[in-house]
Amino acid sequence: MQLEDGRFLMSSQRYDQLLQEHTKVEMDAWQIVRVSEDFRVIALGLPVPKYKGNPLDPPLRSRFQARDVYYLPFKDQLELLYAAGPNIAPERVSQLLSMATTLCSQESSTLGLPDFPVDNLPSVLQVLNVLPMLASKQMVQRLYPYHSMLGKEGLTAVEGVLSRFELLDDHGQPAPSAVASVIPTTDFLADVTLRIADKEVTFQVPAGTNEPRPPNSSPAFISTPSQAQLLAEMMTSHMVKDMCLIGAKGCGKSVIAREFAEILGYSMEPVMLYQDMTGRDLLQQRYTLPNGDTAWRPSPLVTAAQEGKLLLLDGIHRVNLGTLAVLSRLLHDRELSLYDGTKLLRWDRYQTLKEQLELTDQELQDRSIFPIHPSFRILALAEPPVVGVHGGAGGNQQWLGPELLTMFMFHSVSPLARAEEARLIQGLTPNAPTEAVEQLLNLAHSLRSANDPTAKSLASSLSTRQLLRVCRRLSQYPEESVEYAVNKACLSRFLPSLARASLQKSLSDCFIQKSPEPAGSRANLGCAVEDGVLTIGSVSAPIFSPGEKMKVPDVLFYDNEQHMMVMEDMLKDFLLGEHLLLVGNQGVGKNKVVDRFLHLLNRPREYLQLHRDTTVQTLTMQTSVRDGIIVYDDSPLVKAAKLGHILVIDEADKAPTNVTCILKALVESGEMILADGRRIVSDPREVQARPNVIPMHPDFRMLVLANRPGFPFLGNDFFGSLGDIFSCHAVDNPKPQAELAMLRQYGPQVPEATLQKLVAAFGELRSMADQGTITYPYSTREVVNIVKHLQKFPEEGLANVVRNVFDFDSYNKDTRDVLIEALHKHGIPIGAKPTSVSLAKELPLPEVTMSGHWTINQGGNARRKLLCPTETRQIDVKGPAYLRVQGYPCDRQESRALSFSEEKAHWHLPMNEVNIICDVATKDDSLYVATCNPVSLFSMKERGDTVHCMELYDVFPRTISGVWQPFITIAPLGSPLDGQVVLHEEQSNTVLHLDLGSGAVRRLVLSPDAEPPVTKSSNWWSSSSKEQQASYKMCREFAHKNWLLFFKEDGNQLEVLDVLEGQVHSISLPINLKDVYLVAEERWLLTESNSNKKFLLTKPMHMGAEDSGVCQLHAISEDAVSAGHGATSGEACVPDMVSSDQLPNENLSAALGQRIVSPNRLVADGGSYAQLVVGFPDLMSPNEVYSFKRPVHLSDVKSGEGLFLRGGGGGAGPRTSPAKRSNCIGLLSANQVVRALPPTRVPLKEIFPKDVTPPMTAAYLEVTDLNSKKLKYVPVPRSTSASPYTNWLSKVSDCDVVLAALGSGNVVTVDMGGCVRLWETGLDNLQRSLLEWRNMIGSEDGRPIQVI
Repeated sequence: MQLEDGRFLMSSQRYDQLLQEHTKVEMDAWQIVRVSEDFRVIALGLPVPKYKGNPLDPPLRSRFQARDVYYLPFKDQLELLYAAGPNIAPERVSQLLSMATTLCSQESSTLGLPDFPVDNLPSVLQVLNVLPMLASKQMVQRLYPYHSMLGKEGLTAVEGVLSRFELLDDHGQPAPSAVASVIPTTDFLADVTLRIADKEVTFQVPAGTNEPRPPNSSPAFISTPSQAQLLAEMMTSHMVKDMCLIGAKGCGKSVIAREFAEILGYSMEPVMLYQDMTGRDLLQQRYTLPNGDTAWRPSPLVTAAQEGKLLLLDGIHRVNLGTLAVLSRLLHDRELSLYDGTKLLRWDRYQTLKEQLELTDQELQDRSIFPIHPSFRILALAEPPVVGVHGGAGGNQQWLGPELLTMFMFHSVSPLARAEEARLIQGLTPNAPTEAVEQLLNLAHSLRSANDPTAKSLASSLSTRQLLRVCRRLSQYPEESVEYAVNKACLSRFLPSLARASLQKSLSDCFIQKSPEPAGSRANLGCAVEDGVLTIGSVSAPIFSPGEKMKVPDVLFYDNEQHMMVMEDMLKDFLLGEHLLLVGNQGVGKNKVVDRFLHLLNRPREYLQLHRDTTVQTLTMQTSVRDGIIVYDDSPLVKAAKLGHILVIDEADKAPTNVTCILKALVESGEMILADGRRIVSDPREVQARPNVIPMHPDFRMLVLANRPGFPFLGNDFFGSLGDIFSCHAVDNPKPQAELAMLRQYGPQVPEATLQKLVAAFGELRSMADQGTITYPYSTREVVNIVKHLQKFPEEGLANVVRNVFDFDSYNKDTRDVLIEALHKHGIPIGAKPTSVSLAKELPLPEVTMSGHWTINQGGNARRKLLCPTETRQIDVKGPAYLRVQGYPCDRQESRALSFSEEKAHWHLPMNEVNIICDVATKDDSLYVATCNPVSLFSMKERGDTVHCMELYDVFPRTISGVWQPFITIAPLGSPLDGQVVLHEEQSNTVLHLDLGSGAVRRLVLSPDAEPPVTKSSNWWSSSSKEQQASYKMCREFAHKNWLLFFKEDGNQLEVLDVLEGQVHSISLPINLKDVYLVAEERWLLTESNSNKKFLLTKPMHMGAEDSGVCQLHAISEDAVSAGHGATSGEACVPDMVSSDQLPNENLSAALGQRIVSPNRLVADGGSYAQLVVGFPDLMSPNEVYSFKRPVHLSDVKSGEGLFLRGGGGGAGPRTSPAKRSNCIGLLSANQVVRALPPTRVPLKEIFPKDVTPPMTAAYLEVTDLNSKKLKYVPVPRSTSASPYTNWLSKVSDCDVVLAALGSGNVVTVDMGGCVRLWETGLDNLQRSLLEWRNMIGSEDGRPIQVI
């Protein structure tokens, strides 16, 4: 056989033949080595496939002679066991052996049961020999922990075997309850006294080299009955064999192991096991000597064996079975052969060898033979195996197989009972609020006891360790809510929706409520540094004075509320001494927050970035070759631990969890072994006693950053495996307002509208990522990059710059479509061309003509000047009743995504399809929409994201088959009654005052003799179509001043309601009213019902004027131009709209084509596009009327046909009465009159070319612009649905929309399908918007790009 160093092994016969021809010197020069004729290979192995492993390769297998070594025959085995336990009843021994043999039979292995470790029965009998009162079942469980490793079927099978051999019942045999005392004797032994029932039993066990500590004397260990019993049981196993503790994460295994070691005077040697550990890592490692040679260095395991320590193998469930097999000889025979040829022998064998060979210790050690200390013991810690589907070793996570069963005696660490856990928490955190502790325990135990796998996974986040951390924090900050602490511990922000819902349900089941935050508590969350003290929010900490200032991070950071809240939270945990874990999506500012946090605290930082190739060695050491020698430099982790710096571990989820799990030993026990043999130790007492020790600095702390688990992040679940040893914080993207404020600082020159669009679009994309519609979670980092780009290159369009982020998805059609739709929705015109402008065609407006005069008669003639008496009374208020105000998300779509038009945005109201839109009103940027089937009120902000709805069904019950058809008008009130609305129903004259903030509804009874609507329902029921009922009207021009006017059609009384004073002023008139126009606060235009004659009412007593209780009524005579003064014209105009304020002087001048300063009013009627009454209503001299005449009067245009949503050609029958809404508004600042007209009244032939079919529209907005003298017809898209009550619809409006002016100078329409659209009609506004829109697209100058 050829060896790697060049030597060649040769059989003895061939070597001897060559030796006859050549000399020994020649053979040595050729590096030929003779193999002894006595050399033999004896190989030991397990039969594969029954056991896990690799089958033998045929060429290898054929070279061996096989022998099957089976179990000893029953009889021989029995004799051995009788000898091991002479004090035990023979039938008990035979029961145990029969049970063991049954579990090793062929039938058991077909059930998937692992073989019973028969070889370990003598150990059990040794224990029973000393303590015969112990139950056999308990001893069986130590050898064969079937509860932990088998599924339901396996459990049933094993318990069947146990009951057959009468081993299932304990027969009332007591278990040891506690360790009473430990008294050291000679030769590393100790007398242990256990309390069993009411007796005390003493026996000898191996003890450590230190002085034992009395049980329960450590302040850090709070004993509970179950743990005391476990420690006593461990003492009995310790007498004979190594042990393994099996228990869930965070249930106290390490604490119990430490207590056990201290009671017996052991020094503990913790070894953290990880998945890719090899046998070499366990036993010996190579290192380089100063002269460049390599040598072997013994591992901590070997030194522990020689020094008689307690070796703690933490995590044997993680390590590969082949690696653990290296230890089987050490565990079974206490012997070990190392890679450098050293042999470790059991203490008694070593002594025998020494006597037989008559050699000294030094001579044996020169021959590389060393003794294993008699005290040496191994204690392994493991998490329970995940039971395979078939109950046996079928599952991947089933690490507890037949080989491992023979190595240890097993003890299960059960989770603490509720009372024990409460006692433990109370002992370790005595100041924690009792109620909070109770709630936490209720929640944790309800999750642990649930059968639901989701709840079980949540329970792992609420281990005892995590509960203690929460209680430590609550004892320091008792004002914090338990709900917040639980969500933080479970990182509920990043849980899947199902798990999050399950957690919320469990929280509410345990009566853990979300505590309301005190108002303004978070509003001004800032940080300040004064006199060496840092204050973030409500938490203060002293500022550190570091030795190395250059390592303190300094980063560009713009404070925002959300990151401040995270830092305040971090500071709380930092002051409690916790290591922190920040979890979040990419680009949310984790690094920035941590750097800013350390900058504020003035703490030096060591930085370590992990990746998928990180190993345990690279985590602890940085190797480099200097002068041909491998030199180990300290990694940032070691430097931070040594110098007391803060270690920031970035991308912690990218490294394999089996690597990062070594951090657990560092955080938990404060110990860690480095690749070069040194170790970090936190206990200062141990530093002096050991060589090669690095003392951990008390200021050392870890801040770990990781992405959230799950797709699209390609890391490992760091939180799942190590989350409970850190204090966890979820870092999310800043809220819209905070993000906007931050972006303003990054891009001070970027237009505000652009920033708002970006924040809204990215907010929507993030919520889509949370719901799973798209996979990539777009973060603040991407928005900041876009804003920085726009700041540097302002001429480049937004639509182009966002491609920097979205081009990654340009080849994925589905994702691209979703992204483009979201961007278009928020008005980012990605994909649009600067030429895609589709504004309505402009038509010329007829010349303005002076059409006549309005003369206000105020001569002394008593007939012309009429006095109107006024009386005042308090109104009667019924209520309030409280109705629910429901909020719905408003799915607002920006309309200028792909092309630019007058329409700015649109969204749909959440109403059912039979409902009918009845009215729309606005106040500043608030919109209110009323519906009448059933009656309800919707309110929203122009740029808001929520629609509030108040259902008034209980106030106006819907009558059968819609016989009574209510008609609603609304008036939003002004300051100080913002957000309150007066709602008026015209037929019953019901006036309601609604508060949309609180949901309060009050009924205002204006006249004491008004009949309640209930009695009138019979009238509505019987009223036939012939008898048209007179209705009541509300004038709301001055609703923003909190007064309204009501009158009855054909009535002769005005009711002025002062909402603030709670008074109504009644004005009696000598005429019957047709309509009232509030042209000014003190002057109202009235029209008489039959003659359409106009009157001006002056000095009304609406604001409680003291000087006069009488109003004056002036008749107005209308004179046509031709007739001259004094003569009456043929027909008086019937205004559809009269403005309540005057046009600005420049607009008036532009409209009339002459410079003029005068009071004026804008009037619109059927015969003209617009009329201007100059001088009205303030000047008493004849007021000139200027008209823009229509070619045909609107009432003469055929209508009623072609209203397609109304049943086609006259399906609704002839119209019985004119529509109630005039749908005509004046925009005084834009100098425009806007009307909504049905398509039949629009000159379609002039707008569209001959070969173009006009689109299906709900209506056209007729925009009369008096500045540019142009006329436009803007099509309003057809509504998607409409109520089937067509007759009722036609009473509301003669086209499918209702119309109102917005405070911003825009127009809002609501169509009958509930679609709200915002329109921009003003020329100046349109030009400004078009410029912004083109800037967003960016202008391409057409030149090819050249690199110069």
